[in-house]
Amino acid sequence: MDTAVATASPASKTSKKHPKGLWVLFSTEMWERFNFYGMRTLLTLFIVNSLMMSKETSSLIYGGFLGLCYLTPMLGGFISDRFLGNRYCIILGGTLMAIGQMFLFTSASVFGGNLEFAKTLLYIGLGVIILGNGFFKPNISSMVGSLYPAQEKNKLDTAFTIFYMGINVGAFLGQFICPVLGDVVDAAGHRDIHAFKWGFLAASLAMLTGTITFFFLKDKYVKTPEGRPIGGLPKHNTAADFAEGEAQNAHFTGKALGGAVIAFAILALLFNKVAGQNVIYSIIYGSGISLAGLILTDKSLTKVERDRILVIYIVSFFIIFFWAAFEQAGSSLTFIADNQTDRNFLGWQMPPSMVQIFNGIFVVAFAVPFSLLWDKLRANGKEPISPFKQAIGLFLIALSYFIIAHNVKDLGNSGLLAVKWLILLYLIQTFGELCLSPIGLSLVGKLAPKRFASLLFGVFFLSNASGYALAGTLGSILPATGEQFKKANEAGINLQGILDKTVTATPEQLKFLETAKISVTNPVFAGFEIHNLFQFFMVFVVLCGVASALLFALTPVLKKMMHGVR
Repeated sequence: MDTAVATASPASKTSKKHPKGLWVLFSTEMWERFNFYGMRTLLTLFIVNSLMMSKETSSLIYGGFLGLCYLTPMLGGFISDRFLGNRYCIILGGTLMAIGQMFLFTSASVFGGNLEFAKTLLYIGLGVIILGNGFFKPNISSMVGSLYPAQEKNKLDTAFTIFYMGINVGAFLGQFICPVLGDVVDAAGHRDIHAFKWGFLAASLAMLTGTITFFFLKDKYVKTPEGRPIGGLPKHNTAADFAEGEAQNAHFTGKALGGAVIAFAILALLFNKVAGQNVIYSIIYGSGISLAGLILTDKSLTKVERDRILVIYIVSFFIIFFWAAFEQAGSSLTFIADNQTDRNFLGWQMPPSMVQIFNGIFVVAFAVPFSLLWDKLRANGKEPISPFKQAIGLFLIALSYFIIAHNVKDLGNSGLLAVKWLILLYLIQTFGELCLSPIGLSLVGKLAPKRFASLLFGVFFLSNASGYALAGTLGSILPATGEQFKKANEAGINLQGILDKTVTATPEQLKFLETAKISVTNPVFAGFEIHNLFQFFMVFVVLCGVASALLFALTPVLKKMMHGVR
């Protein structure tokens, strides 16, 4: 095993307890996730119902927004590692996200009088949230890894699973409170399109709470066992902040930096002009590849460090497919919950935006059992390595979509899916998430050299960005659902016949369908028409199933490249 990971000084002691700083970061992340996931439950519904955009447009905005939220951590990680440090970046990021939510609150307050101005405020608000998230997300994750000395890095899977529970306590609170305040539907099914603002306001206040909590507790608890502050200005770092024998500074040549810029421009153009991706998605994909290449050109990297960084990249590629499937929760699955699901849950008619709350509930319920499972397996020498756990996560999300696909197969145009099947989907996806997401964060914490820690978390989050961008693309191929068929039928229009090309729509019918934002053609993915929900869900079964099989096959190779880290 490499000494940078396994060796501790004789004076070092391994504590059985997690440092108190973990709970400060847990709390800070909890409020930030309340802010983010609470807003997410309302975003597409607000765009469609209040700002009068189509579902296809809302899915693309949603995917682009999420993608950019996980692109900017690259910038935030770079600024943190070089200039500001983790602490100042977290405070800056949290403040910006609270301001961004206030822009959404204002947009949701004024749309009735000036729709175009409200749309402008929406885009400004999303942009500010994206920038704030870039400063916040990689730095708080990096600080969790920095809490543990080298001899305790084997505890990171458990630590990040606990940290991940904080993420989902916040997600649960946000997904409950924001819909209660913002997604208001009366007994007759009519939505109050002016209520969304209160959900956005709650999200802003949550972010302020998290930022203030961190500001006042960081100096007391977020420090090393020796009492040195974690995440301060990089210029104050000492040799004690790095592993034994590890270089303390990166060495990028001007040639390497120039090459990375040129590579980014070429890749972005290829994705945009050749692959047909929009500008935002092309920037996400191009920057991820070019940044990954830039880090590998650093002259200070040893062979072991380079191998471990390559493992981060390889695993990050497979994670793209997980998030592309998982993040249907805020777009296609929300529309299905809204239009084609019987949401009666124990006698209560759930708001459609709240169905995804079960993911947060299940993470909170099962995060500790999963962390105990990893601890027990580790103690018995049977703990699988991180890439194997992540392959299990991909398999589970493929399984969840396979089950839901077969339950929608015979629904027809007007049949309602029982909400229990969406709940089961979220349960299985939660198990997959706990095998993949906190384990991925832990993997970066264990494998990343200190001088690249925040930047490599930024690179890792680029896989989330790419997955969310792909999620937006895939969400936009959702075929017509029950509510759209209902509207067409009420107008005397045979929508199914039009989609099957057995009936020709009249000009009046086409005008009605366009006004109602109902497409008259089936969506297409990879050259295949998607005719129904069964085919739509099977796209995710195939993508995640193939990714899982390949990652399982690569596990022995990745184990060697990790050089003793598990």
